[in-house]
Amino acid sequence: MWVKVEPRQEASRRVIYATPVLAVGLTVLSGYFLFLFLGLAPAKTLYHFLISPTLTFYGWSELCVKAGPLVLIASGLAIGFRANVWNIGAEGQLTLGAVGAGGVALAFWGESGLWILPLMCLAGILGGMLYAAIPAFLKTRYEVSEILTSLMLTYVATLALGILVYGPWRDPMGFNFPQTRMFSDSALLPLILDGTRMHLGILVTLAVAVAAWMMMARTVIGFQIKVVGLAPAAARFAGFSRNRTVWFSLLLSGGLAGLAGTFEIAGPIGQLVPHLTPGYGFTAIIVAFLGRLHPLGIIASGFLMAISYNGGEIAQVEDRLPQAATGVFQGMLLFYLLACDFLSRYRIRLAATRREASPS
Repeated sequence: MWVKVEPRQEASRRVIYATPVLAVGLTVLSGYFLFLFLGLAPAKTLYHFLISPTLTFYGWSELCVKAGPLVLIASGLAIGFRANVWNIGAEGQLTLGAVGAGGVALAFWGESGLWILPLMCLAGILGGMLYAAIPAFLKTRYEVSEILTSLMLTYVATLALGILVYGPWRDPMGFNFPQTRMFSDSALLPLILDGTRMHLGILVTLAVAVAAWMMMARTVIGFQIKVVGLAPAAARFAGFSRNRTVWFSLLLSGGLAGLAGTFEIAGPIGQLVPHLTPGYGFTAIIVAFLGRLHPLGIIASGFLMAISYNGGEIAQVEDRLPQAATGVFQGMLLFYLLACDFLSRYRIRLAATRREASPS
């Protein structure tokens, strides 16, 4: 008995958009048994994990704070993914963007001026773009996989940040803790609502997601990206440059990741520390695929992943849920999403003999 995998002629649009819902349902079901295996009350833990973060206005404001960087990074990654440009190192680009923006904030520490925050954003974008330019150059010049180079550079960026906060940028009044000075008020993002941590960067993120949607749906650049990703031979025949698409996709996603890093240090953190995020650059990959690589879908999936972060923190306090369970929950979501996508594009059947299983 042999297993044969056959491609389906065409996956219906209804199935394509239903698979994320199915993946979420399977993840919740698996989470129930995971919490049961850990000796917790599954229903109560799921309530704290998925429902509690949405019950108060402050809870929704915190979801916006968490969803902001996820949506911003995923919007850039999704554009590259449509062109089969796989930037897996957004976490490193976020870190380098934060380093660039933090350098500006520290250089003008104690000064005031409306120009400081825009200069930080520019430095953050450039930092992310320059770091993404490394895998872009290696890909277009030497055909080195951008998956490997962008991923490995993430750890280099983390080490570089550690050198700075443990060394020359360490706060002289910080009791030897590995952190920089707290930024001046001019280097911090304005708050949207008093009593919350919602900042101006969240509105910028929503504007970027809408702009990404318009670019992919209404511009020639968006059309070229789709053609390069779906039909490389047709793209070459039409004169669309693959190398330009690689450069554009990586620089755009790197710049948005760097901007996300800027918003983190100029928003909820307010300084540079050794660990800036709980892995937003990697989680944004799940957000992009869960949102079907569509900027508007990414907004919804970004809030879903934000619920998992905030709900995981609540469950740690209320149910003593291990911190690693949040990562396991997110990993299961990606696994089920990929599995559902695979089954929507391929069918599996059993063949009686090997000859029957082999293609004719």
